[in-house]
Amino acid sequence: MRRFIVPIFMSLHLIATGAQAAEQTAEKPASEAPPKDAPAAKAIEPVVKESTVTIDGKKVAYKVTTGKLQLKEDDGKPRASIFHVSYERSDIKDASTRPVMFAFNGGPGSSAVWLHIGVLGPKIVKLPGDGTLAPFPPARVADNPLSILDVCDLVFIDPVSTGYSRAEKDVKPGDFHGLDEDIASVGDFIRRWISAHDRWSSPKYLLGESYGGIRAAGLSSHLQSRYGMSMNGVVLLSSLLDFSTLQPAQGNDLAYQVFLPSLTGTAHFHGKIQGDRDALVKESTEFAFGEYAAALLKGNDLDPTTRTRVADKLARLSGVDATIWLANDLRLDSTAFRAELLRKEGKVVGRFDARVAWDATDKAARVPDYDPSYSLAYGAFSSALLDYLGRELSYKEDQPYEILTGKVQPWRWNTSNEVVNVSDRLATAMRDNPHLRVLLMGGYTDLATPPSGTAHTVRHMLNLPVNVRKNISTAFYDGGHMFYLNPPDLIKCRADIVKFIEAGKP
Repeated sequence: MRRFIVPIFMSLHLIATGAQAAEQTAEKPASEAPPKDAPAAKAIEPVVKESTVTIDGKKVAYKVTTGKLQLKEDDGKPRASIFHVSYERSDIKDASTRPVMFAFNGGPGSSAVWLHIGVLGPKIVKLPGDGTLAPFPPARVADNPLSILDVCDLVFIDPVSTGYSRAEKDVKPGDFHGLDEDIASVGDFIRRWISAHDRWSSPKYLLGESYGGIRAAGLSSHLQSRYGMSMNGVVLLSSLLDFSTLQPAQGNDLAYQVFLPSLTGTAHFHGKIQGDRDALVKESTEFAFGEYAAALLKGNDLDPTTRTRVADKLARLSGVDATIWLANDLRLDSTAFRAELLRKEGKVVGRFDARVAWDATDKAARVPDYDPSYSLAYGAFSSALLDYLGRELSYKEDQPYEILTGKVQPWRWNTSNEVVNVSDRLATAMRDNPHLRVLLMGGYTDLATPPSGTAHTVRHMLNLPVNVRKNISTAFYDGGHMFYLNPPDLIKCRADIVKFIEAGKP
């Protein structure tokens, strides 16, 4: 089962082009130690700026700090410098009781750029229309009237080797590139930031997107057990907890069930199936974990009559012809679906947001050779963030800002003949802190980490005490993995997070 884990970087990370892969191949492996005579990196002082933004019709004054926080060994030896951008509301008399949220993206290998200027921060990159069209370059940031800075302070964290975060001299970068090592280093950063800003008495929240959900779940337990720091809330945005929900293999049909409701949502968006979207997704979910699950479980023993009946229903719920489902033994993965749904129109749909449909470069290919939803976002976010950091925040470095990087590979999963599943860590944190609440957020057209995956995992958190199960809530959105690129979803996203934070007040 180890094979389910190895390709996850390509499954969750936004890196998807051959050019990037070739560039990464030429780089020195991240696990190598730097030369002993390598010059020490020049220290760059944090930059502090004062600004204002209008949120919900009210002017909010804030302080933004851009810089690095150094992690150290017990003997004081520097280990790594973590780049972060923090926003603190400056018109609050007593900040010690104000909520603070630590936010990070996934990968592994992604900086926090997507959450930072895509949804949460006081600045946002603007995409045209409903977020399915490429912006005219170069993209820039503008004030974000839907930021959540009015209700909580924000700290955006770039894990080691992403953004401007780096291992220190004579420390191997690879020492941080692993499931538990990553959780420990980000946890140490959070502890240090909380102490430096006198925020131990503040309500604390974690928000992780994609693989960031794995990190957030791990942190909820680690911070509690290692430092006695109890969280008030964990937000899992387009996330996952159990990797077995994502990658099918012989003997593991779960992913086909998990993805089916998202195929339904996508087919409905593109007009391939008709009816009420929510009702169809509900029907698809019940079918996926009912009749469809039973059919898949039978494997080659499934009788022809049932096989045909199931294929017909799959066609009705996915917009893909029953003959194709039959030709694939009722098992059509999301990648093949992306090529098949709009094949007659000569288009492929996106993986991170299946609302995006661009021209296919090979109309006969079984699987797409690119993800248009990745293509429209990467350049816009990269240019906008670097312009914002340098021109508005006055923070510059000579080294490249790693928006997305393969330098974290190989990633250590710290497992032995098993699939990574951190749901037990989240359940333990909720058991020991019965006030910990969890918000699951997912988009109907997310073909990277479909919402049904986390829902399935939560249903199977059998060690979750009955008294805290009510602490888990779910919110759905029209868009995909980064559903906040869709303006109506951005409005709903803010409302849901604000409600989540305010509901946590004693």
